[in-house]
Amino acid sequence: MEPKLKARTSKVCIVSFYKFIKIDDLFKLQNYLNKICLNYKLLGTILLASEGINGTISGKEKNISKFFNQLEKDNNFKSLEKKISYNTKPAFHRMKVRLKDEIVKMGEKDISPAEIVGEYISPDKWNNIITDPQTILIDIRNFYESAIGTFKGAIKPETESFSQFPSWFEKNINTLNKNKKNIAMFCTGGIRCEKATAYAINKGYKNIFHLKGGILKYLEKVPKTNSLWDGECFVFDERVSVKHSVIPGSFSMCHACRMPITKKDKKKKSYVKGVSCYHCVDKTSIEKKRRYADRQKQMELAAQRGEIHIGKNFK
Repeated sequence: MEPKLKARTSKVCIVSFYKFIKIDDLFKLQNYLNKICLNYKLLGTILLASEGINGTISGKEKNISKFFNQLEKDNNFKSLEKKISYNTKPAFHRMKVRLKDEIVKMGEKDISPAEIVGEYISPDKWNNIITDPQTILIDIRNFYESAIGTFKGAIKPETESFSQFPSWFEKNINTLNKNKKNIAMFCTGGIRCEKATAYAINKGYKNIFHLKGGILKYLEKVPKTNSLWDGECFVFDERVSVKHSVIPGSFSMCHACRMPITKKDKKKKSYVKGVSCYHCVDKTSIEKKRRYADRQKQMELAAQRGEIHIGKNFK
């Protein structure tokens, strides 16, 4: 059953969604999505590739509903996997519809989640599978995501990007899989697990499971009293992290390196707003720090004028 948007008109509605499906005319779809997102005054990011669609958008609840009603007139986009949450302010500063080689980059050919994936486990059944002593539980997210929260007992590959997961899996799974019968994986919204489980099955492994809807759906559906989640969940928008019931978390973001930081981290000498934090202070040049400082100054001046300054993407 598709999730329904609840009446919370005073808040910004945020919806993450994806679907692996063959898309032939990417440019046509890109233009179409740009048009309807503009019409409905939506902000966010939508990625398109020949393998499918992956996005997170935010805006007024009624406009979000209109967007999906219009998109789902195309039967190819029925049954999108959606995660719905709310915030008191926009989760994005602009709208981007981008064309990519993959909607989630793994870099492995011959992997088709539209054809085969692991067995979906609903949030209400997830605790049963991950507490089974015969299950290996793998957090397939990046190191900075798992650092602020994960499921109890999960193995963390500590990868810097999802494209590193296949090599980690090949190197470690046989040792981890000894005398075990199940492999369970999870990620933020479920999309990376679609590819990761497809990859594992393609390599000949069986009894592969993944959390349907990802951590976000688990935090939405499972009461905190019954939860095996420990910490907060990193999200790729202005909220930075969310807690149970998918409410905004306590983390901020270093706008120099995009890493999550705490209030305690902000008190360190390494932290300069918009310029550096303990993650990146020794990794950027003096010239780049100057550029970051100038960007931060322009953002603050724009804020004083009541404008939004989205800055530039610095590498």
